[in-house]
Amino acid sequence: MTQFFVTGATGFLGGHLVPTLLAQGHTVKALSRRAAADDSLRAMGADVIRGDLDDVAALAEGMKGCEAVFHMAADVSTDSRQAARQTWVNVEGTRRMLQAAERAGVGSFLFTSSVSAYSHLVGGELDESTPQRGGESWVNYERSKHAAEQLVRASALPWIVFHPTHVLGPGDRQNWARAIRMIDREALPGIPPGLAVLADVREIARAQLRAWERQRFGESYLLGGEVLEMTDFFHRIGAQLHKRTPRRPSPAWLLRAVAHIKTRLAHARGMDSELTPESVAIACRRQVVSSAKAQRELDYRITPADTLLADTLGWMRAEGLIGAP
Repeated sequence: MTQFFVTGATGFLGGHLVPTLLAQGHTVKALSRRAAADDSLRAMGADVIRGDLDDVAALAEGMKGCEAVFHMAADVSTDSRQAARQTWVNVEGTRRMLQAAERAGVGSFLFTSSVSAYSHLVGGELDESTPQRGGESWVNYERSKHAAEQLVRASALPWIVFHPTHVLGPGDRQNWARAIRMIDREALPGIPPGLAVLADVREIARAQLRAWERQRFGESYLLGGEVLEMTDFFHRIGAQLHKRTPRRPSPAWLLRAVAHIKTRLAHARGMDSELTPESVAIACRRQVVSSAKAQRELDYRITPADTLLADTLGWMRAEGLIGAP
């Protein structure tokens, strides 16, 4: 039985990784920033460590006696108003996690990066040998994830890095769930002209555990899935929900213009904007991601898009997030 320390345990991926670790007989200590999250973590079977990434004592307590750290906590905002906070969480927070892990004598550090570390500036087919351009990006999320990953790669700790693509599956309340709810209300304003690379959150969690079990230190893994045009993907959502969706994608220039206007209006009101130039740039990227390395070395499996979508919608209906069919 092995003990792990997990950050981001109450997030979408964390909500699958923690049960996956526990189901194999391991124990989990999970970092919790809010009292409201404690009960859900305990219900999973995790030991709760109250604190944040800037809490040296909490990180020390959480990592005490742990063999490995799964660091998944991140700020995924695409609003430029949050850039400073995001950089602190994603970069400085990762630095402090690495420092705490080294002091605690943790055996290995498993870091959930993102395909965004490669950046929307890279088109075509990606594999692990593709040069990353996140450090050049004007999108702070891409830049900060790339910078955090470089810290991990430079660490003296044995490390493994994961690059999930468009993550979908049961438990999604924020990622694709927002677009799905808009489709359910027939309120989707448009479809970006990008590609969706649909990764099953459950398979990502299993692949991360296998990577640790197989001691794949010093390796990185792109974790993708079936590739669809965004238009096709959104039409499939509409078909399963029996709702109308826009027939064609919106031009990228139009989405950018609308994003600039919505962002300026939101900022004038002191609010963050969900539709930003940064989110449009990410949504319009056209990348085909190869998961061949993860399939070969981690037995990573690609779930058919229609099956993955049906599982996601079934969970959302059960949670009351969308209406009955």
